[in-house]
Amino acid sequence: MSKDDHKIDADDRTVFDVLNERKYAVDYFQREFSWEQKHIEQLVTDLTSTFLDAYAEDDSRTAVEHYSNYYLGPFVVSSKEGVKSIIDGQQRLTSLTLFLIYLNHLQKKLGGKESIEPLVFSEKYGNKSFNIQIEERRNCLEKLFHDGEYEIQPGDDESTVNMAKRYGDIDMAFPEEIKGVSFPFFLDWLKYNVILVEITAYSDDNAYTIFESMNDRGLNLTSTEMLKGYILSRLKESTDRDKANRFWKECIQSLHSHSKEEDQKFFQAWLRSQYADTIRQGKAGSSNEDFEKIGTRFHSWFRDNLPKMGLKPDSPAEFKTLVHDEMKYYLRAYLNILEAQKEEKVGWENVFYHYQWGIADSLSFPLMLAPLKSTDSPEVTRQKINAVARFMETFAVRRSINFRKFGASSIRYTMYTLVKELRGKDLDSLNALLQSKLNEMEEKWDGVSEFRVHGMNRYFVKFLLSRITAFIEQQSGGSTKFSTYFISPGTKPFEVEHIWADKFSEHRKEFDQQHEFDAYRNRIGDLVLLPQGTNQSYGAMPYSEKVQHYLKENLLVKSLHPKTYENNPNFVKMTERQGLLFKPHKSFDKADIDERQALIQSICKVIWDGDNK
Repeated sequence: MSKDDHKIDADDRTVFDVLNERKYAVDYFQREFSWEQKHIEQLVTDLTSTFLDAYAEDDSRTAVEHYSNYYLGPFVVSSKEGVKSIIDGQQRLTSLTLFLIYLNHLQKKLGGKESIEPLVFSEKYGNKSFNIQIEERRNCLEKLFHDGEYEIQPGDDESTVNMAKRYGDIDMAFPEEIKGVSFPFFLDWLKYNVILVEITAYSDDNAYTIFESMNDRGLNLTSTEMLKGYILSRLKESTDRDKANRFWKECIQSLHSHSKEEDQKFFQAWLRSQYADTIRQGKAGSSNEDFEKIGTRFHSWFRDNLPKMGLKPDSPAEFKTLVHDEMKYYLRAYLNILEAQKEEKVGWENVFYHYQWGIADSLSFPLMLAPLKSTDSPEVTRQKINAVARFMETFAVRRSINFRKFGASSIRYTMYTLVKELRGKDLDSLNALLQSKLNEMEEKWDGVSEFRVHGMNRYFVKFLLSRITAFIEQQSGGSTKFSTYFISPGTKPFEVEHIWADKFSEHRKEFDQQHEFDAYRNRIGDLVLLPQGTNQSYGAMPYSEKVQHYLKENLLVKSLHPKTYENNPNFVKMTERQGLLFKPHKSFDKADIDERQALIQSICKVIWDGDNK
């Protein structure tokens, strides 16, 4: 190994420096892109909030040079023979690439002409390629880059599936206040004020050593540890400090059993739910307030806002009560929510449903904790949490079927105002308030009449069909659950399938153009859930043949066949009890899709507006 092979360089780089017309391979053991919604939401929120905190409406674009920088973190590359391979940091760089693709499409809608594309896709030696080069992801990136959407396909690998989902999450998280005159300012800031540290090693051995060190030896104190230090310093007796320290360790251990960041997420949720009074206004140039400050440095916010928590710095008794009564209670509630998100548990179903499709954690956890009081019994606590989760799921579903966003950036002010309204409510008052909020929503169930699947909402369509299918089965005496269809543990996964075969020629009597047929075929009235591979085996059959096979499937599917109404008395009684106008369909034409569309709308009303709690 030469002397140069031992060399290590570390340089601070702007996003522009890192990505503009630069090519990277990705090391084989770094292949899967695994970021979840919460990660991409946090990235977009951190970047946009930092920018908005610096931006002023009367600034010139040159002023952006003097805005505060944002440190995005380090990444490690191995450089050999002119080829740079990412050893650590590809999650962030891939997410940044997705964000830049989104911004490129957004600026086209806004009429902008900024230079973004070379940060994503560029030419070298006559060949055009993505700057982060991974062959398995190329098709997904091309679709996102050119069309702004990618429809997940059976057989797609984990990275491709996650990339498609996270791209949709970006749109949900990006704030409206940057979609105006401030947009080019934000692009400038992102390119030149967001900083990464590029660590370059010139041998694989050195690169892997750096990778291991960065992931194994983090020594910086976290906000949780600094909060602990401050609270313990308020306890004057050593026995009190020892007791609080032991309790604190047990709490953090229980949180870390879920994730490494769970302790910080708990304190953010608890403090926001009970004590935060203010939130940054939804306009460019506004300053961060309680809600944002708790999200970044909650230990500092805590120290600066003792009166909001009923604490005096020289009152050890108040700090003891905070730890051993308040913190203990809200931690138990928080852990119960985490457990309920893992599986469909009796009495906690709505928490599970909402976790699969609902409001982001940064808002949902404060909402679920807000009405709780440390004097509430375990049963009242459960009922309050489930009631809020039911409200959030209903809110998210109604927005989705009307093609409206419910990402944190678009609803943050509304939902945080609701957090303050929910605080300390008894169960009856809570239910009344949540119902009044649903009654006030602009988005009604009428949106189902035009609802359809498209490239970016297939995940939600499967969620919706899974909820509906499970509801019909359970109300008819069946044992299958939402998880059966949405998660399919231990069985073939269920997939969203069309009733109509993809044959425009068979529907020329009702449609003049292919695109008209395609649009109707994608309506929710033409969609069902079938086990993977099932529909492929008879998907091209005419409806008259296909409907015979539907008798073997779930009730929502088999309800198309007349025999279902002869052989399933529990199902027939259910339709009468719930007032649902199910009917068999001898043929399946445009009018039949309309009827099924109306039926789906009626089922949605029963599930989310009824008393099936």
